[in-house]
Amino acid sequence: MNWPADLQLAQLQLFIRLADAGSLSAAARQMHLTPAAASASLKRLEASLAVRLVERSTRSMRLTPEGELLRDHAQRALGVLDDARSLLGAQREELAGEVHLASPLDLGRTVLSPMLSPFLARHPKLRLVFHLSDAVHDLMRERVDLAVRYGVLQDSSLVVRPLLETRRVLVASPGYLAAHGHPAHPDDLARHNCLVLNLKSRPEIRWTFHRGTETVQVKANGNRVADDGGLVREWAVAGLGIAFKAGLDVLADLKAGRLVRVMPAWHGDTTPVQAILPTHRHLPLRVRRLLDELVMQFARVDDTTSNDNSGSAPPD
Repeated sequence: MNWPADLQLAQLQLFIRLADAGSLSAAARQMHLTPAAASASLKRLEASLAVRLVERSTRSMRLTPEGELLRDHAQRALGVLDDARSLLGAQREELAGEVHLASPLDLGRTVLSPMLSPFLARHPKLRLVFHLSDAVHDLMRERVDLAVRYGVLQDSSLVVRPLLETRRVLVASPGYLAAHGHPAHPDDLARHNCLVLNLKSRPEIRWTFHRGTETVQVKANGNRVADDGGLVREWAVAGLGIAFKAGLDVLADLKAGRLVRVMPAWHGDTTPVQAILPTHRHLPLRVRRLLDELVMQFARVDDTTSNDNSGSAPPD
């Protein structure tokens, strides 16, 4: 494809955002433009190439075959320019630009943010934008370069890099256990206040536990439910009940003594922690370096909750 002499880099960047988001208004927000300015830029791009790039309807926008062709070429062209800029910076031991990282709320706050602080200190021109939500981000449509998620990936069109495996564990504060006692068996949770996470608009009240070859499922009852895993953890630290959390999320609290393991011989399902990348995008050097940093940092994580007998045992 031949590029017109008056083609502007910003027009291509906007078009790529539009192709990813499927929405001109979303692309405009990402580029800090008004919808009118974004629409005018798209029209100028189509006029300069003398082709229609987008089919518009009242509810959606989709790329024409010419638009798909442009996206492929533009992504490669912008990727080459981006890599050149990053490599020039790397010669001075610098990375520059933005990386958009998505993760669950608690994982982002308690693990990823402190984990990546040294990396950002080494690269002060790099801007890390966190997108924290316990809802799953759509990497194909949103402006996300890299996501870290719990669980097995269902979308085979994405690239997966395993980081760690962790187990769900029961935790509570020492104060709560001193006041309410230590449950010895999952059935004992019926007499305790269970702090419940709301996933996909449903309270996760079926808790499954394993001990050797035994498996027990119980119904969790309690007076607090939240769709924010971090808030559930904070409730547990405050002594308001017992939480069933991914061990990685509560590792720092366990080490600091703010939380202790409850029924340490029992644990929940093993869950992979994975880095997820969209396949159709060029992977800039700064994203590759951030991914390398995550792999290295997760290799150093001492997740003692992955052992059956870790944590504090109840008193005799």
